[in-house]
Amino acid sequence: MKGRAIVIVCDGLGVGPAPDAALFGDEGKKTLQHVLRDGKPELPNLTRLGLLHTMYGEAPAGLPAPAGAFGRLAEASAGKDSTTGHWELMGLTVPVAFPLYPEGFPPEVVEPFEKVVGKKVLYNRPASGTEILKQYGEEHMKTGRPILYTSGDSVFQIAAHEEIVPIETLYRWCEIARGILVGKHRVGRVIARPFVGRPGAFTRTHRRHDYTVPPDGPTLLDTLETHGRRVYGIGKIEDLFSGRGVARAVHTESNRDGLEKTVAALSVHDDDFVFANLNDFDTKFGHRNDPDGYARALEELDSFVPALLAGLEDGDVLMITADHGGDPSDVSTDHTREFVPMVAAGPRVRAGVDVGTRATFADLGATVAEHLGVPSLGGTSFLGAIHAPD
Repeated sequence: MKGRAIVIVCDGLGVGPAPDAALFGDEGKKTLQHVLRDGKPELPNLTRLGLLHTMYGEAPAGLPAPAGAFGRLAEASAGKDSTTGHWELMGLTVPVAFPLYPEGFPPEVVEPFEKVVGKKVLYNRPASGTEILKQYGEEHMKTGRPILYTSGDSVFQIAAHEEIVPIETLYRWCEIARGILVGKHRVGRVIARPFVGRPGAFTRTHRRHDYTVPPDGPTLLDTLETHGRRVYGIGKIEDLFSGRGVARAVHTESNRDGLEKTVAALSVHDDDFVFANLNDFDTKFGHRNDPDGYARALEELDSFVPALLAGLEDGDVLMITADHGGDPSDVSTDHTREFVPMVAAGPRVRAGVDVGTRATFADLGATVAEHLGVPSLGGTSFLGAIHAPD
């Protein structure tokens, strides 16, 4: 009997510029390398698995022989956001990028939204989510006007104070916006960004909710559902796939919460595929240009590696990867076009196997598909290289 597949996506953990990084203005972006340089994290467990080997020519000298298999993945899709990254990991390549709004959203989008809400929006430009609260949070509390902003991603983000706008109302506003944003304005995600606190001390809450466009075609999650395999989505996985193919799901408050839930899932034996997203790397540290915080988050992940490995049974495969880069040493706060790591571990995973540089994230999905005995949607599986047969 084949084992389970467990995939942990470290949101925004790149390992060096992709071949086409210049097309995205991302030459020289190296998330992991720069976090190691600036934040100096201690990562004994991840290093032992092979994470630092995924930097290849920039890996530190004298690394121990990896206990896991390793490689890196290049993105074939046109974007560098969570939606396209996760979809491609699950076999669906996105050839046309979702629209971006560096000058803010146009009147044909904003005016119908304001009509439904009954108030003018505040701001409507790209911004850091925490900085925008410092600038407009107090005015929002006085007027009730929603704070609308975007970023270098294809996102329509609505921030509202939970005491001023009930969370159910904020979610309804986002659903309305999702219905408006169609055709040429089909943004990847509408995001509810609730916050609490008082001027000078606003904090965003864990009740964020992403309203993602449904995948344009089938993903591995759909295939697994069709073949009777159970998928457990942890973190924003359910949102990114609009719930499709996800048998059960749980949202998380932090990386630690997501890791604890992943470890707990390994002891339950209810799921064939445990698919987790660790979002703090991106939202709390990459977007905020905080390499020290990023380093501490990597140390937190490192501390969970023993529990993750202890939860694996014979035949299980654990893979740690990412969906895009998010270099916190970058002058911008945007995602970065980078290779992403692939580190695999498990009782039958062959130590030290280098699967090399893969042409698409979909190779990971193809590997999961082969491991779980379902048809692949694309990509080339590397299961035979890393996993001893049953």
